[in-house]
Amino acid sequence: MIAGAVIDGMGTTRARCVLAPNPSPMTLDGTNTWILAEPGSPRAVVVDPGPGHAGHLHRVRDQVAAAGQRVAEILLTHSHSDHSAGAAAFAALTGAPVRAADPAYRLGDEGLAPGDTITAAGGEIHVVATPGHSADSVCLHLPADHALLTGDTVLGRGTTVVAHPDGRLADYLDSLRRLEELIGVRGLTDLLPGHGPAQADPLSVVRGYLRHRAERLEQVRTAVAAGARTAREVVERVYSDVPRDVWPAAELSVRAQLDYLASSR
Repeated sequence: MIAGAVIDGMGTTRARCVLAPNPSPMTLDGTNTWILAEPGSPRAVVVDPGPGHAGHLHRVRDQVAAAGQRVAEILLTHSHSDHSAGAAAFAALTGAPVRAADPAYRLGDEGLAPGDTITAAGGEIHVVATPGHSADSVCLHLPADHALLTGDTVLGRGTTVVAHPDGRLADYLDSLRRLEELIGVRGLTDLLPGHGPAQADPLSVVRGYLRHRAERLEQVRTAVAAGARTAREVVERVYSDVPRDVWPAAELSVRAQLDYLASSR
């Protein structure tokens, strides 16, 4: 996977990033807010306004205005607060509705459903359901740029957490396989994640994620066979080389893996 830092403005012809100032071990450089617009369009779509940080929200609004556009819609890849907490305030700033898979996070009449096509930014944005990291996770396909906005389903560095119990490993594996097929069939060339830098070899990245999950599952099986009885005990054996400040997230993934193994018996 590609290493490096996020650069404001990274992206494609129709997608540019504005980095939120919320770096942490879990959010990497911070949350990537994406501005989507067809060249020459007077309207833009903003994906994942990020945390409730007034300076960031104003900066996103101002960048849209500087391009001669207005925000037509706000989309959420999922409802975790580092992506969604600023959505209501950003809607108030711009007058744009918020569309989300989870009805609790919508401001307006429309949600995000698998197969939806959004044209508010002057081009097509296709909604791809990718539950697993969370139950409501979606990716957004930009066919004109051969690009995919992945939220937290696929990151720019490292791998994501399966946030048990809302996130389920069986769902996540199915979602990765769905993305593998989409990338191959549509010839996608760019992954635009919710955290970390853009990825330029989507098929290798997604296949690497699938391999990683298979390896972790085998490690969890081995840890349980060796006597680990709780998720914490599995983390101590399997994630001993991982910084302790991410162990709570690792424990969520382990719980998801233990649940998956129990249901597969």
